[in-house]
Amino acid sequence: MVKTSLGLEENVEAALCYFGVWITGLLFYFIDDKNKFIRFHALQSILVFLPLTILAWIFGGAFGLLHFDHGWYFLWWVSWLFWVLVLILWLILMIKAYQMQKIKLPIIGDIAEKNT
Repeated sequence: MVKTSLGLEENVEAALCYFGVWITGLLFYFIDDKNKFIRFHALQSILVFLPLTILAWIFGGAFGLLHFDHGWYFLWWVSWLFWVLVLILWLILMIKAYQMQKIKLPIIGDIAEKNT
């Protein structure tokens, strides 16, 4: 395995790009500026999870801007299902990065690849 500028193995650092969602993606994007594999995963993490974090803040119930009151349970269930799918995506991206696989998400993956 290739060592990165932090001394970690490439697959570990790629998985860590997703571990802390966009925050670790941002960190590794600027720290490891020579490794294209790491930069791809870091930028893809930023482009996927930063907008999702903003959406969570907006639609986040009591701590967000909107609160689903009585009668809006359908939206609560849609929101819950959405975040379960996001959790699954997060796990898949982290595991595949650890396995040294490059999963390019539609649109975002192309942007990440062009900017690495």
